[in-house]
Amino acid sequence: MRFAHVTLPEADAPILAHVTDDGVVAVSRLVESGPTTLEALLAGGSAVLAAISAAAAAYDGPRTPVSDAAFAPAVLAPPSIMAVGLNYSAHAGELSLKSDDTPTVFTLWPNSLAGHDGTTTWSRELSESVDYEAELGVIIGSPAKDVSEEDALDYVFGYTVVNDISARNIQYSEAQWCRCKSLDGFTPVGPYVVTADEIPDPQDLKIWTRVDGEQLQDATTGQMIRSVAKLVSHLSRGITLLPGTLISTGSPGGSGYSRTPQVLLRDGSTVTVGVEGLGELTTHCRTIS
Repeated sequence: MRFAHVTLPEADAPILAHVTDDGVVAVSRLVESGPTTLEALLAGGSAVLAAISAAAAAYDGPRTPVSDAAFAPAVLAPPSIMAVGLNYSAHAGELSLKSDDTPTVFTLWPNSLAGHDGTTTWSRELSESVDYEAELGVIIGSPAKDVSEEDALDYVFGYTVVNDISARNIQYSEAQWCRCKSLDGFTPVGPYVVTADEIPDPQDLKIWTRVDGEQLQDATTGQMIRSVAKLVSHLSRGITLLPGTLISTGSPGGSGYSRTPQVLLRDGSTVTVGVEGLGELTTHCRTIS
């Protein structure tokens, strides 16, 4: 199943919707008193998901065309956003950073979340070295603590697309990476959350980036140094990963900062990142002095 947070033409706030090729319909229309956010869906557990699935299969009512829906972030209020750096050898090498034996982990701040086809704005005074990073996002579905690698994927509710936008000048000037990647709107997520049953192997997905129509990242998730299962297992050691936790799993090679000449996000740039089976996530860029 595909879910998204969308604002429908007749509404003024985002609501959880079920998405098909025929359009979107609010989950609360499918199921009486159904969840209005992904977080509420996860809180309801497998019984609520099963009821939504059955109702969606039987539904023959109207749907809003996807083109008429405005997308909010695929996760609205995750209990945490955990990001993994240097998880593809090519990306670590191009940034001249060492990939350690254990994952490089940092957190992202909730103000950075943004939706598909939105506009992210930043000050040129703060950074003129803003870069893109296509990433596979993992959403935890049930509390996970000290889980084994073999069982780790059982705790994954679904997957989404993340653009881990990064202010490289800040990244290279500070020991921690949280701030350089957490400016307002620097974590677009979505458009969709695709349930795990539709993605049998998260290590067999194409992943890419286009900036102003030019393809700049082109890889597969099979090139990860550490698989999704390894990451979930590692992050759950001594820490309970709560339902709704978003894990951004790292970006492949092809970043704009490392190119000669550099290809950085500027005023008017449009960047689209995508993952096979999950869709494409577009961000429009604007700068202010």
